[in-house]
Amino acid sequence: MKQFLRGWSILWVVWRYGLDEMALTQFRHRGGVAWLVRMLSMGRDLSAPRGVRLRQALEQLGPIFVKFGQVLSTRRDLLPPDIAEELAHLQDRVPPFDSAVAVSIIEKAFGKPIDSIFTSFEREPVASASIAQVHFATIVDRQGQPHEVAVKVLRPGMLPVIEKDLALMHMLAGWMEKLSADGKRLKPKQVVAEFDTYLHDELDLMREAANAAQLRRNMDGLDLVLIPEVFWDFCRTEVMVMQRMKGIPISQADELRQRGVDLRRLAQDGVTIFFTQVFRDGFFHGDMHPGNIQVSVDPQSFGRYISLDFGIVGTLTDFDKEYLAQNFTAFFRRDYKRIAELHVESGWVPADTRIAELEAAVRTVCEPYFDRPLKEISLGIVLMRLFQTSRRFHVEIQPQLVLLQKTLLNIEGLGRQLDPDLDLWRTAKPFLEQWMVDQVGPKRFWSELRNEAPRYAQIFPALPRLLKDYLAAQSRTEQAELRQLLEEQKRTNRILRLMVAGGLGFVFGALALQLYLRWYFFG
Repeated sequence: MKQFLRGWSILWVVWRYGLDEMALTQFRHRGGVAWLVRMLSMGRDLSAPRGVRLRQALEQLGPIFVKFGQVLSTRRDLLPPDIAEELAHLQDRVPPFDSAVAVSIIEKAFGKPIDSIFTSFEREPVASASIAQVHFATIVDRQGQPHEVAVKVLRPGMLPVIEKDLALMHMLAGWMEKLSADGKRLKPKQVVAEFDTYLHDELDLMREAANAAQLRRNMDGLDLVLIPEVFWDFCRTEVMVMQRMKGIPISQADELRQRGVDLRRLAQDGVTIFFTQVFRDGFFHGDMHPGNIQVSVDPQSFGRYISLDFGIVGTLTDFDKEYLAQNFTAFFRRDYKRIAELHVESGWVPADTRIAELEAAVRTVCEPYFDRPLKEISLGIVLMRLFQTSRRFHVEIQPQLVLLQKTLLNIEGLGRQLDPDLDLWRTAKPFLEQWMVDQVGPKRFWSELRNEAPRYAQIFPALPRLLKDYLAAQSRTEQAELRQLLEEQKRTNRILRLMVAGGLGFVFGALALQLYLRWYFFG
């Protein structure tokens, strides 16, 4: 019943903001649609621009729909300019909640007045998103050092709202698996389960703080991106305190250009950061829309990315990383046969799939897009065509890679805004080829040996005892087997003796009977 009521509330918001009218308007050229548009518009105020109405509808529908709008906002190649511009407001201009509520949440989390937690606290939020909002403040650490910080406070009442929408998504995914021919292949229930995990993780700011700390360690030494330091003494489930970062939002390309930032280099660095996090670390920022990315103009870190909001991160296993790297490398080399073989080897397509046919299908989709600048390529269209091709070959969608695909679309959207001439493939190819060399070369061998060294240090002193125990166990096993063999041999000998005795008895009995019969009949 809750899912049913939520479905009706979604339909009501769609009607109220005229989203149905926006969809039907695309078919005005078809007969009989114009009168339907006029009829549905009666009793509604649709004077606001369509982009504004779409943004307001997504904001009212809740955080899941806001995140959907954030993803769409990065794909200006797929949207009309007015809608893309308005959806960009969802990245950092979601209406804030009352500052008094934020203060109350902080005081409840720490169990003391806010003035005893921060030396200063700005009541006016500086940013507001679908899950939380941010205030600037100042703290003093254990060593007595002051720090300018950003305080992230979770929106109140988020869990019930998210769980309603997720329950509806789970229900729809179950229907899809039962009613759709593509249900099993697309694995909608697993995909929704992945999304469920990511959203619930975002509601725990301690987890986000841990994600930030991990990314900061991973990116240390790369000199391409800055990750804020987390102040653990000031973090709770509903509150996260981190280093205040000062930069220019990456969406403000004109201002960055005026400050002297090389946008072409910035676009290339973004690709390098993404592939480093994915293939080197298997731990990547999963919400890289422009609202979460700034650029430093500080002289000491000029031109570096500043990454924010770590509520959603993706992880990949070694198998996933190797499989993806081999696919990307084969793609960059136009080795479509290897791509087809990898799909079969990984079990993504049935084992009886004909390699030549899958190779030809992948070539048909990918070949037209090589040697083109990014402004002439839509990765969204490429993925759509690959998706259409995958249906023919019954490719099973991998839920753990859905977030990676979303992030890759974000990266392409950012790259397109910074440098339309960016060659995404050529920028990534050297990195992936070097990564593949590192995976099979001596560097990987010594790395694995170093990682296993603590285990070896525990095992080596015990080797003599373990060897002695092993040999003793082997000796006991061999002795037991020998005794069992001797018992079997004795048993066999007894059976043979009985058989021989029985055979001799039968022969002598037969001879005695024959002699008796002769004597009886012939005297």
